[in-house]
Amino acid sequence: MESGGTTGPLLYAVVAAVLGMLQFGFNTGVINAPKQFIENFIRDQYEVAPDLIFGVIVSIFAVGGMIGCPLASWIADKRGRKFALLANAVFGVIGGLLMGFSKAGSSVGMLIAGRFFIGINCGFATTASPTYVSEIAPLRLRGAFGTVNQLAVAFGLVGGQILGIDVILGSDNGWPYLLGLAVLLSAIQCLMLLFIPESPRYLLLVQSDEEKAREVLSKLRGTGDIDEEINGMHAEDRAAKEEEKFTIGDLFRIKALRTPLIIGVVLHLSQQLGGINAVLYYSSTIFENAGLTVEDARLATIGVGSILFIMALVSIPLMDRLGRRTLQLWGLGGMAVSSVLMTAAFFTYKDNFTMSIFAVIFTLLYVAFFGVGPSSIPWIILSELFGQGARSAAVSVGAAVNWFANFIVGLVFIPLTNVLNNLVFLPFTILLIFFYVFVYFKLPETKNRTVEEVTAEFKK
Repeated sequence: MESGGTTGPLLYAVVAAVLGMLQFGFNTGVINAPKQFIENFIRDQYEVAPDLIFGVIVSIFAVGGMIGCPLASWIADKRGRKFALLANAVFGVIGGLLMGFSKAGSSVGMLIAGRFFIGINCGFATTASPTYVSEIAPLRLRGAFGTVNQLAVAFGLVGGQILGIDVILGSDNGWPYLLGLAVLLSAIQCLMLLFIPESPRYLLLVQSDEEKAREVLSKLRGTGDIDEEINGMHAEDRAAKEEEKFTIGDLFRIKALRTPLIIGVVLHLSQQLGGINAVLYYSSTIFENAGLTVEDARLATIGVGSILFIMALVSIPLMDRLGRRTLQLWGLGGMAVSSVLMTAAFFTYKDNFTMSIFAVIFTLLYVAFFGVGPSSIPWIILSELFGQGARSAAVSVGAAVNWFANFIVGLVFIPLTNVLNNLVFLPFTILLIFFYVFVYFKLPETKNRTVEEVTAEFKK
């Protein structure tokens, strides 16, 4: 087999790593369907508005993510990629156990703590999994393997939504088992991770163990013909050491770095403040408000995850054919139009089943346009706008901003719905229009351009 192909050990290692991203998707989508049962549980414990506590349960997940992201990056550099993935799985087990036993322990605090720990787990995954996969993937398959992370998220989302329907685990007795399934995912990942190798790149460039790196790389590639790849790693490392290193503070001080940082941060904000997580966290509530029965709303929610999964597949070939800027504009523009149509449908659904159906269709269209570009482009754009010396700092800022915006949307959506009712998507629509205009005037196309060409544009 030629160097650069897929082998059994390579595929096994990729699957073991991306189970963390599947966990991320699962825990994003799983909280949606059992909302009313969790609120009943809260009502039994406290004499407060249960929707406010539920908002905390939803949004504390993002606080954990904000902590998990930089922690994973630090551990991956200090102790290795494999150790970071194992630590990630341990956080998942802790979070899953707390959520799974929260009802038996009559403790809302356990549920909140469990969502916090599972948030750390998912923050870890969004850093550790893509890093490991990109470092073990053959160069010519790195792009395709990178998209496996997005597919795992979408697959986990659909899985969580399907398991949340009332005939499976979406019931008053079933919801602790539904949330507790995170234990099973993390336990499986933990066992699988014991048999994967350390990243050969980490072994070679951080631990300076070329013999071990060659041994691992030969096993992953299924061939001993790996000299070219080893030499390529050395060359890339020499180039990185010669390039000036920049801190997070430098990104704000130096104009040539500040401009692309602002662009990347705004794209991350567009992903969250466009309202997508309001749909992912609360689609059952949205569909019920649009006139569907509880059962039909949960079935429609499965459509949300399914559309995201399909669009993740569709966007893979389009990314390099049409370019990042084009897809981002199509996505944001389509989301804005769909958001207006959703709002119109919400105002006309009463005693009109046809408009209830249109409300669902427009919501699914909104999700589909999100999948076109805004779902994945913010996560890759910063690595294409910055050179090696500033890339790590820029990506970490982008991830922190993304998780923080995620937290804000999760926390305010229910109170916002109580205030604005059918106009709840109006603020998101206004923001989507702003993001569209910003991208149109500020985002350069990075398709078929080297990082050097892109960064030179910002230095002018």
